[in-house]
Amino acid sequence: MRSVIEVAGAVRSGSVSAASVVEECLGLIEERDGALNSFLFVDVDGARASAAAVDAAVARGEDPGPLAGVPFGVKDLQDCRGMPTTHGSMMFKDRPVASSDAIQVARLRAAGAIPVGKTTSSEFGAYAFTNTVAWGVTRNPWDVSKTPGGSSGGSAAAVAAGMVPFCTASDGGGSIRIPGAFTGLPGFKPSFGRIPNHKRRGSFTGVWGSMTTTVADCARVLDVCAGPDDRDRSSLPAPGVSYEALIDALDVAGLKAVWSRDFGYAPAVDAEVESLSFAAAERLADVAGLDLVDRPVSFTEPVKVWLGVGTVDIWEDIERGMWPERADEFTPTLQFMYRMTEGVSVRQYARMGLRRQQFEQELAAVYDDVDLVLSPTTAVPAFAAEGPMPSSIGGVALATPALSVPFTMAANLCWNPAISLPCGLTSDGLPVGVQVMARRHRDDIVLRLARLFEEASPWPLLAPGY
Repeated sequence: MRSVIEVAGAVRSGSVSAASVVEECLGLIEERDGALNSFLFVDVDGARASAAAVDAAVARGEDPGPLAGVPFGVKDLQDCRGMPTTHGSMMFKDRPVASSDAIQVARLRAAGAIPVGKTTSSEFGAYAFTNTVAWGVTRNPWDVSKTPGGSSGGSAAAVAAGMVPFCTASDGGGSIRIPGAFTGLPGFKPSFGRIPNHKRRGSFTGVWGSMTTTVADCARVLDVCAGPDDRDRSSLPAPGVSYEALIDALDVAGLKAVWSRDFGYAPAVDAEVESLSFAAAERLADVAGLDLVDRPVSFTEPVKVWLGVGTVDIWEDIERGMWPERADEFTPTLQFMYRMTEGVSVRQYARMGLRRQQFEQELAAVYDDVDLVLSPTTAVPAFAAEGPMPSSIGGVALATPALSVPFTMAANLCWNPAISLPCGLTSDGLPVGVQVMARRHRDDIVLRLARLFEEASPWPLLAPGY
């Protein structure tokens, strides 16, 4: 499977038909997804009809758009016209198909991209592996006994296995970057509000983005999707730049960066993950001309803050009569979360908000001194596909399994852009990621650094065997 930019260029020039690209993808899904379970629905007829429309536009001499004929998967948390939206939950599995597109999906269609199906997610996007009562276990193409992460696990697995050039994905606490680290993909979380979401949730931590194989593909998709929409009051103004152009032109030399192995609160990091990600941070600093600053980074643990603030999201997801009446139909992780939070008072929730403000101030103080924070993306490599998340690392017990992925939620709480970059393999052959987090709204810097690192240390575009 070719890249997003390669497919779009070939279709726009007329050298390849959108129909042939779609048929190739449909064949790859049929051939490869049985072992991975990354798609829960494939819209064969809809994809073929969309491809025919793109080819007809090319035949008339029209330009279908910068994503002309590029097939993509849509994460199950997001509406796509004519496809089901189940949120990975039995509660919504038998609902009618969506009658309209989410903002991002509509913009992708308008740019010529072709949705081919829905990709699996953890239930309501609430945890870092993809295993649900509704759709079963999604597996990592690098090692099918391991998880591709979550909650965008299906999107990551589909792209890493070469079934489609890209998929939509969302990130409310690491749900793009964790799958990126686990499947060897560049997992980019844009600034909060960069891509509008008219179904914004109460925690105000989640963003939409994509899973791609290259930084250039990620930048082109962002160029298509970024910009305001009145249905989302938190959406940012149009960026006024081309991210695809800036990844090869922005001057980042001399920016200050700090490395942190633990953010001052992570109890343990896998030794191989730490070694590989630190070496990658040093390599990035070298190739980009960054100034690595020796500065302590120690935050009040944001994991509890993130888990607390996020309680509103899982309650927004359900309707009257679902809990506790149908408790047994939720995945065990969701059952635990509902039981733990159903008694939270307004006073307790207000205190969670105050703790979030404290963390925001602590991170802002770091950016008074530096431009970038570098860290491991996760504290562990990919774990068992069925779950649960690890409860210890190297014999060190974790107070909560969320501390196995302790570094990603900081960018969600504070709305910073961040990316996970593939930076090597463990002795078991599992991918590891290094995280680059910039100050708010500087998506351009993150993508430029990612491009420089990609050129200096190119990663395998697909998992072995695909």
